[in-house]
Amino acid sequence: MAYHRANLLQRIIEVQDITLKLKGKGLTQKRIYEDYIKDEYKIGYSTFNTWLGARAKADYKELLRTQAQNEKDKCSDKSKKNNQ
Repeated sequence: MAYHRANLLQRIIEVQDITLKLKGKGLTQKRIYEDYIKDEYKIGYSTFNTWLGARAKADYKELLRTQAQNEKDKCSDKSKKNNQ
């Protein structure tokens, strides 16, 4: 599950970064979607707007932190079993 979630969050972050960059150049969200997002990411306009409102960067950082903690716990559990 986490692998797929991480990939989704990375895609959302990419779309958000592209949109921010191009909005700074004066393009509208609709134009950005039509010219840069629609064919590349294969998402609808409502999904595009939903992704723009997502807190993907914070969620991605939290996911990575949780995965790192889980790996640490697994290693700790293995060493405890080996010591017994």
